[in-house]
Amino acid sequence: MTRFSRRGFMTATAAAFAAGQMPLRGFAQGSPAIALSAQSRTLDIGGRAATVYGLSGPSGQGLVLDPGQRFRVDLTNKLDVGTLIHWHGQIPPNAQDGVPDLPAPVLAPGEMRSYDFAPQPGTHWMHSHIPMQEMQLLAAPLIVRRPEDVAADRQEVVMFLHDFSFSTPEEIMATILEGHGGSHGAEAPPASGQGGMDHGSMDHGAMNHGAMTGATTATAPEAQTGMDHSAMGHGAASGAVSGGMAGTAMSGMDHAAMGHGNMDMSGMDMGGMDMSGMEMDLNDYNWDAYLANDRILSDPEVVTVERGGRIRLRVINGAAATVFFIETGRAPARLVAVDGHEIVPVSGTRFGVAMGQRLDLEIDLPAETGAWPILALREGAREQTGIILANPGAQVAKIDLLAETEAPAFDIDLKQEAGLAAAAPLAARAVQRAQMIMLGGSMSPYRWTIDGAVWGEHHPVPAITGERVELTFHNMSMMGHPMHLHGHVFQVVAINNHRFAGALRDTVYVPPNAAVTVALDAGEAARWMLHCHHMPHLQTGMMAEFRIAAA
Repeated sequence: MTRFSRRGFMTATAAAFAAGQMPLRGFAQGSPAIALSAQSRTLDIGGRAATVYGLSGPSGQGLVLDPGQRFRVDLTNKLDVGTLIHWHGQIPPNAQDGVPDLPAPVLAPGEMRSYDFAPQPGTHWMHSHIPMQEMQLLAAPLIVRRPEDVAADRQEVVMFLHDFSFSTPEEIMATILEGHGGSHGAEAPPASGQGGMDHGSMDHGAMNHGAMTGATTATAPEAQTGMDHSAMGHGAASGAVSGGMAGTAMSGMDHAAMGHGNMDMSGMDMGGMDMSGMEMDLNDYNWDAYLANDRILSDPEVVTVERGGRIRLRVINGAAATVFFIETGRAPARLVAVDGHEIVPVSGTRFGVAMGQRLDLEIDLPAETGAWPILALREGAREQTGIILANPGAQVAKIDLLAETEAPAFDIDLKQEAGLAAAAPLAARAVQRAQMIMLGGSMSPYRWTIDGAVWGEHHPVPAITGERVELTFHNMSMMGHPMHLHGHVFQVVAINNHRFAGALRDTVYVPPNAAVTVALDAGEAARWMLHCHHMPHLQTGMMAEFRIAAA
């Protein structure tokens, strides 16, 4: 993975994800495009060979761009199936956003396509927008450095997280749909308001529910190749998951009033049915391995670091369906950015990160010689992965694949999210459009919805270019949803109707029984995808669109 100091950058030392370390004068408009390939690769997973997908740049998996460098990339599909890559966290022209058939078709095997736009700085990533391919690890880091990153005398390290199975994506989905995928649960938090939701029809029999509690220690200051996304998207599902809102009785809800028009929610009472005695669903599939930089914890990447040095650790959760806690242990950290955007620093040793999200941690290492494990613990379970920061000559002890105790459920009270504040918040403006977006679904039948519908039957969320919009994600299901909006950066401005000036993000986690409000300025007039970043949820249709009209 990427790791380089200021001195290393200036001398152009090798780094696993470097996309070309060149002087800034080389980034002029006429600079040649960077070659990026979607292709197969082989990993060693516990001594067993695994064929997966990947995104290969000039110096390995992923890309690093330097200050002032445009995102000028020639993407070639070297797979034997069609694919298309989404630039997660970037705001390209809609035609380059990377969603199949919205509007660009997939890249056929052997086809090349060029991309050219001004990138957003920060820790980002890129991945197939075909869920079954993301389950096959078709993803990689996309780091865009700021001028201060170049000037700072610190070492940069990327930790890219995956979940992995030797089973095919089709087998994974079949196991989940049959109700045999997961093994962990937690008690739901107190209600934020659930209306008339009927949970009596929800079958949690496939899950072994525990009683997970706790919070972070941070302190505040289908084989998818031929899929028609324009009609079916990410699987408006078949057979077992078709039909109405099975498992969640919402038939009396007027969705036209709930989120598809211009609705004033300023006086809305978010209180409602208390589901605090019910158990939430956490992990709906037990993966064979959990990877940090393509390796398991019994054979981790050991990153050589200086004694007393400062580290900028860029954590990317590229997993298909796993929330992680990042544990820095004996190396206290400061959380300084989320989803690529700077925040008021937050000190701690444990921070949660949902699928699609990113964390930037600043770590000042002790002056003595030693090794410092940076662990990623699976939510609600004992499995763990990670990397090791070690000085030259330090002894590196073996770490078990299983922690002594289970990690808690992630941010069920949204305490971590509520403790974040943007370093440069959105400018104050009057809200011109406020809309509720209902998140629903159940484990049995396995069907996940936005405003009561799957993709293909979905209700577009409207806006007009330039409007200040607030979207409230209200989770009425018993599973958390990391909600990602394409083509925009938003600011978290309310949790359960409590207003505050939170972090800038592109992916926000909404736990069960909670409501999270985000504010944004509507961008390019186009169809922008809005979806859950849990891949099995997306595969069964948990996607809608933010449809922006020209002013």
